[in-house]
Amino acid sequence: MKKLLLAGMLGTALFAVSCSAVNNAKTAQTQRSEFLKMKGDWQIVSVNYDKNFKVKPFDDGVDAQCFVGSHWRLIPNNWTGAYTLNGGGTCGAGFTQPIKIDVVSGNTFNFKKIADGTKAKQNTAGYTLTLINQNTDQFSLEQNIPFDGENVRVVYNFERTGMK
Repeated sequence: MKKLLLAGMLGTALFAVSCSAVNNAKTAQTQRSEFLKMKGDWQIVSVNYDKNFKVKPFDDGVDAQCFVGSHWRLIPNNWTGAYTLNGGGTCGAGFTQPIKIDVVSGNTFNFKKIADGTKAKQNTAGYTLTLINQNTDQFSLEQNIPFDGENVRVVYNFERTGMK
């Protein structure tokens, strides 16, 4: 009787683990399909945050408002992309920054900058953003930047400019 009870508990445990693996695979596939919808060319149309702070995202040394009008190309089939800041005025010179993208879980993904002559795996630093809404031609990303024991919430609003 003890052996039968033990076998039953073991079978139930194995069934639960296998179901969880199937659910994890389905979740990962859904996340990937949602990210694939972001393939293409995008422009940041606005950046929203508490204006009492001077926010310089992504260690580019420029104010968050300099990202308005920036062009982003996302290529999810190889998890790469780039963004281009236009520059001018207080935003300094324009530049293009290659990036490597990684969907972490749910609606959270990371990206890291790739410097010339280096491989993505050599760079361990990056940025975490959360997808807060998405449709065919628009999406918004949220970044929480720690400051003085609190977070400053920065929202980047994107619109499609080409290539689906």
